[in-house]
Amino acid sequence: MTRPDRPLGRWLASPWRRNVVAALAGALPMFAFPAPSWWWFAYVALVPWILLARAAPTGRRAAYDGWLGGLGFMLAVHHWLLPSLHVFTVLIAALLGALWAPWGWLVRRFLAGVPSPGRIGAALLVLPSGWLAIELVRSWQGLGGPWGLLGSSQWQVEPALRLASVGGVWLLSFLLVAVNVAVAVLVAVRESRVPALAGLVATAAVTSAAWVWSPRPDVGGRIRIAVVQPGVVDGSASGDKRFDREEVLTRQLAGRGADLVVWGESSVGYDLAGRPDLANRIAALSREVGADILVNVDARRSDRPGIYKSSVLVGPQGPTGDRYDKMRLVPFGEYVPARSLLGWATSVGKAAGEDRMRGTEQVVMDVGHGLRIGPMVCFESAFPDMSRHLAEDGAEVLLAQSSTSSFQHSWAPEQHASLAALRAAETGRPMVHATLTGVSAVYGPSGERIGSWLGTDASEATVYEVPLATGVTPFVRFGDWPVHGALLVLAALCLTEGARALRVRRSAPEPPGQPARTAHESPARPGR
Repeated sequence: MTRPDRPLGRWLASPWRRNVVAALAGALPMFAFPAPSWWWFAYVALVPWILLARAAPTGRRAAYDGWLGGLGFMLAVHHWLLPSLHVFTVLIAALLGALWAPWGWLVRRFLAGVPSPGRIGAALLVLPSGWLAIELVRSWQGLGGPWGLLGSSQWQVEPALRLASVGGVWLLSFLLVAVNVAVAVLVAVRESRVPALAGLVATAAVTSAAWVWSPRPDVGGRIRIAVVQPGVVDGSASGDKRFDREEVLTRQLAGRGADLVVWGESSVGYDLAGRPDLANRIAALSREVGADILVNVDARRSDRPGIYKSSVLVGPQGPTGDRYDKMRLVPFGEYVPARSLLGWATSVGKAAGEDRMRGTEQVVMDVGHGLRIGPMVCFESAFPDMSRHLAEDGAEVLLAQSSTSSFQHSWAPEQHASLAALRAAETGRPMVHATLTGVSAVYGPSGERIGSWLGTDASEATVYEVPLATGVTPFVRFGDWPVHGALLVLAALCLTEGARALRVRRSAPEPPGQPARTAHESPARPGR
């Protein structure tokens, strides 16, 4: 432990200094994500935070270290939201950061002092399980969704992508935290280095076994998918100008053998049922290119009340009738929670003036050439369960239509594009991330990059030759089993701690001055 008589201990004795250090320590993992994309840093990024919490003088102080570190983590990985949410970004980070307070307490509980081999072994299970429980809670769409999950920093590491096919991004997060815990013990506790090293070896052995024995997608056949990215279009009539630009770019695909053309999110600003002229123009493009076109409509619908964001398939004869309405909306972006109370947020941020409406179910669409596609819209690509369900329902290609026009000059576009690699690896299905503005990217069924990214400054149409695959990954078959295992570990911990507390209470001596009663004695009744 860091003792107060040491220089560092004396310096950290100031609560304000310690608070700042905790927040900065929690923010360190941000460098493992794009744009820096130092994926290797994720294996040690939590070590300073763990060392700080384990050296806390009390359990309460360790909980504060966990909370402030969580605040730093959430603010760092979501810093690009500041221009849109302003002070709300800090408030939300502080609220979600509180999820790490129990985790900080657990760090001290298992790693303080000179932990025994048993405590280290337990820490290698409990601390990653606690982290997964936090990621599960904050992955709820009402809390902002699963953006910045620790495991998603490994999107470009081939062995990690193989593990994602076994247990999804959850398994990667679990292993990363376990490695950080072992490294922290190696650094701080000389007497416990052998069990910590044994933990690292065990983690490497499990990882290697999964690498060797996990099934690989059976690749067979290819499909040519074109992505149309118009880029940022300024002006009062930007919607019409954008459509004109998309039309020009799509015409450039004629004769290039595309089997499907994908436009980005909000690529059409009018309901096609109410604007047959636009529907006819897109159908003419489909005939000219020789492929169906998947557009994204952000408009008030003519057949029901409200504004929807919808993926709409248009063929040579017009809209085919295949439509997917976005189900998971961005809080304080596409809707304002409790608008009657928080509606004023629209005056200080960039939240929609009117809430978008939600779809009710996912859709798998049949396009030309016998291809089945599973569309998602923007932030939905961050949810592992959505792509998994589409793969279960028979989607051969996953598609995400996106736009990051509000965050063009931040780390958000690269982070968003990187998520598609994980979704592809988890499901064993190729994934196309097509943006209106931002970064467009395509990944094969093992999460490998296909072609080059279209950067934030690109305005072009590109054709990608995408390999198709069959087979079912363990993640698709068994679902979020690492999360379920983590919850079982935490439940066992609660039962063990409860039983220990009960034994301590029963074995506690009677207070001095009160003779112990025999089994036949009973307390005196009032009045006697």
